[in-house]
Amino acid sequence: MPMPKHSATIVAHADWYDFSAKYDDGGMELVIPPRLDDDVIDRVQELSVRAFVATECEGMARVDCFVRGDGEVLINELNTIPGFTATSVYAKLFEASGISYPELLDRLIQLALDRHRRRARLAY
Repeated sequence: MPMPKHSATIVAHADWYDFSAKYDDGGMELVIPPRLDDDVIDRVQELSVRAFVATECEGMARVDCFVRGDGEVLINELNTIPGFTATSVYAKLFEASGISYPELLDRLIQLALDRHRRRARLAY
């Protein structure tokens, strides 16, 4: 599955990305692509893929990062069960990459079926 474009979450009306900032209308602005240099975006993607592989993730995950003022990228968390509604950040990232919500669901279901078949063969 292609990687989605990266995003930057800008908190509009709060000092912290709290419940209100996340879920209230106007609480945050999702900027896709982020206002970062291409080399920083490349580094975010590289570290995200490395974290996904190192933790042996399969299917889906969302890697959240911080970018310091000097451009250093820090992984904040690897979320293996990100919010998954049509309006969630995860789905919006894929939508911005040209992959619709139904297409994303189809692809994730196919990945799960493939993984199940692969594991079932190993059980014998």
